[in-house]
Amino acid sequence: MTPEIPRLLGRGMTMGDQLARHARTIGERVAFRFEDETRTYAQLDERVSRLAGALRERGVRSGDRIAVLGLNTLEVIETFFASARLGAICVPVNFRLVADEIAYVLADSGSKACVVQAQLAEQLAKARNQLDTETACLVYGGDSQAVGLAGPGAGDYERALADTSPQFEEVPVDEHEPAFIMYTSGTTGRPKGAVLTHFNLLLHAFSNMATLGVTNDDRVWLAAAPLFHIAGLSGMLPNLLLGGRTVLLPSGQFDPAATLDVMERERVSSCFLVPAQWQAICAVPDIAERDLSSLRKISWGAAPASTTLLRTMIDTFPQAEVTTAFGQTECSPVTTVLRGEDSIRKIGSVGTPMLNVEVRLVDDDMNDVAQGEVGEIVYRGPMVMKEYWNKPRETAEAFRGGWFHSGDLVRQDEDGYYYVVDRKKDMIISGGENIYCAEVENVLAAHPKIGEVALIGMPDERWGETPLAVIAPRHSDDPPTPTDLDAWCADRLARYKRPRRVAIVPALPRNPSGKVLKTQLRADREAGKLDVRPT
Repeated sequence: MTPEIPRLLGRGMTMGDQLARHARTIGERVAFRFEDETRTYAQLDERVSRLAGALRERGVRSGDRIAVLGLNTLEVIETFFASARLGAICVPVNFRLVADEIAYVLADSGSKACVVQAQLAEQLAKARNQLDTETACLVYGGDSQAVGLAGPGAGDYERALADTSPQFEEVPVDEHEPAFIMYTSGTTGRPKGAVLTHFNLLLHAFSNMATLGVTNDDRVWLAAAPLFHIAGLSGMLPNLLLGGRTVLLPSGQFDPAATLDVMERERVSSCFLVPAQWQAICAVPDIAERDLSSLRKISWGAAPASTTLLRTMIDTFPQAEVTTAFGQTECSPVTTVLRGEDSIRKIGSVGTPMLNVEVRLVDDDMNDVAQGEVGEIVYRGPMVMKEYWNKPRETAEAFRGGWFHSGDLVRQDEDGYYYVVDRKKDMIISGGENIYCAEVENVLAAHPKIGEVALIGMPDERWGETPLAVIAPRHSDDPPTPTDLDAWCADRLARYKRPRRVAIVPALPRNPSGKVLKTQLRADREAGKLDVRPT
């Protein structure tokens, strides 16, 4: 054994190491709860070791990628920890994606193994059929028939754990090695994999705790965000460090009354929800009669929130600190926060930088803009991702000038508080999900009846905004119908990415260099000049 191995084993800075420590000291304490299922720290640690062993038996080694495709379930959590324990890289996959999109993620990441929920097994099989290489596969939450639906070589998750020893030989893992590849769509139309290291995530958790004053009284975290999302992954890590209990909400249609039931029953102390969810929560008729005294910290982000909603949240939860969180996947993700004491005084702001985050507002030539002027916010710090997976050109562009470029246009007020003005990149945020226009435009442009297309956001009371497709038909007398578009997108795009509305125009407005003038399209839409129809 080389001198390096015991040094790394002794440091133990991964999620798997944190779990092992708690298993030894507070093993009987509940670590995770999902509906009627619980895992104590000791139970979780044993299952994670068994899963790591089962994946190792199937050929997974340190540095290999493990894709996990599932709703919010304890098995997804176990896969996160098992990947870390193996020194492998976990690739959470959005369960809303269609087979073609899943196949791209698997191929781009070079995933060597997959863990999949039974109800998504058939979708995964369609994706696996498109790959040139074989992947090991474990299926959970179903019977033998469900296992078979996942494709050749698939095995049963629980049987694999039962057949593997809980004694797992530790793997030395350097904290600067990749822990996760989080796929986030890009303006080129294909998702990019943001590589987050163990150190990125650990420093983010510590910085979050220090900035928000998280203590041992904040030890029941409600995990409402989907686990494939950075908010779902990163949000639970401070609670892990404290040895607290994380309560998972089920995926699917958000039920505000049921969420309040969980908050009451579990004595939840902190949680993160997107604005649309908070709006639904605050509108529950009997909310004033609920015992929510355990709530100490509540936060929102991932989409714009109105000042009316923020005031409603502050009035509804007077005992809780309301915090605004702003950032992006590539930064693990939070970069700035607006603390509770400033929620009214600086309403509409995204606050000030979190501990260990350095920011600048710059113009296109990397010159600092004057206070009060709009510039792109760029970042430096230990929470910024390592790179985009297998994309050196995009990585170099993102880090040009030695700072990470966010693509967000921001201004700073006289007190040093930041306000998001616009998005430099073409992105629509719908219900907390990022929709990048180029990806959807590429799919629509392949339709035989579409000559050219541009996607813009349209305000939506429920989702914040939804996609509007502005289309110039290939033949003016035969434009695509909303039904045509919906059928075309069904097998090519996840539901949340599909245009909710469509407008047919003779031609798209362009500048002299040929670029589509989306600012004009937005102005035309606001002025009622577009004939907007639902799809």
